[in-house]
Amino acid sequence: MDNARENEIKEIMRACWSDCCEKSTFEDLQAYGLEHKKSQSFAQVLEFLNALASKDRLLIVKTLKERGEQCVCELEAILDKSQPSISHHLRHLERVSLIRGWKKGKFTYYVLMENEYKKYLDLLQNELK
Repeated sequence: MDNARENEIKEIMRACWSDCCEKSTFEDLQAYGLEHKKSQSFAQVLEFLNALASKDRLLIVKTLKERGEQCVCELEAILDKSQPSISHHLRHLERVSLIRGWKKGKFTYYVLMENEYKKYLDLLQNELK
């Protein structure tokens, strides 16, 4: 952070303190932010939330959670999207190991990886408590 921005924030904090806020030092707040930004669990939660940060990906996860394994063609019908669009979203979810796909003949099926899903939910809950 440059010096001008730091001074600007400190000035705002001084005004805030006179009104209502707890008197944390700028340095304490910076250390708090840095600690969390460097945290592995924070990074994993961010990875999980980024993977779900799409209406279509969220619906894919919900579908696999509720209906079990699904073929890409079934996901096309559910999402009303093309196969290339579905595949794009599936790659995001596979990257964080939330789903796993396999070939059955000429079709690809996907399943939610329950252990990974639970692990991410637990991390999220722990990070935000």
